[in-house]
Amino acid sequence: MEVLMPEPQIYVERTLAIIKPDVIDKEEEIEDLILLSGFHIIQKRKLQLSPEQCSNFYAEQFGKVFFPNLTAYMSSGPIAAMVLARHCAVSYWKELLGPSNSLRARITHPHSLRARYGTDELRNGLHGSLSISSAEKEIRFIFPEAILEPVPTGQRARDYLNLYVKPTLLAGLTALCKEKPADPMMASESVSDILAVSTGCALRNTCSQHRDLAC
Repeated sequence: MEVLMPEPQIYVERTLAIIKPDVIDKEEEIEDLILLSGFHIIQKRKLQLSPEQCSNFYAEQFGKVFFPNLTAYMSSGPIAAMVLARHCAVSYWKELLGPSNSLRARITHPHSLRARYGTDELRNGLHGSLSISSAEKEIRFIFPEAILEPVPTGQRARDYLNLYVKPTLLAGLTALCKEKPADPMMASESVSDILAVSTGCALRNTCSQHRDLAC
């Protein structure tokens, strides 16, 4: 009996970034810094949230002293929201942002974005998701049509490795043994080329299924 396995899925971690109303005029400058830091901007939109929408977005902060000021601040003008993608996107974006209090960021993380663009603890210039789960929730809030792929774990991850990665690696190593290149560096490059072709095919399969993602 033939066992049908799912098509390969290439997972790239994503996070939500928001350029807040008071620094929206620095949008292009901030985007350049994001790209230079190794992120890909795969979705972007400019919008203005209502106070009610801001209350829903920051629902976990409800009841805190700064909550009314936060919703007023975030609904005071247009924002630029972006879905950023890269390896470990959530943690790298948090590191690039720096502490939420811009005054503290200028002391402890002087090169961070909040140290550069923020004003104080509330008006810190930019937003970032705190975790992978919050990133998924926030991306769906701002981009309702976004397709978020789950992280393969456990048996699913092992099945993927056995079905797609190990056969490709075995084929590459077998071909390498037959050629017996004298230069070890050439051998390494040959295996890399084979793996790159395999990864490229998997990416094309993923992109054909999810046309809204930039691959």
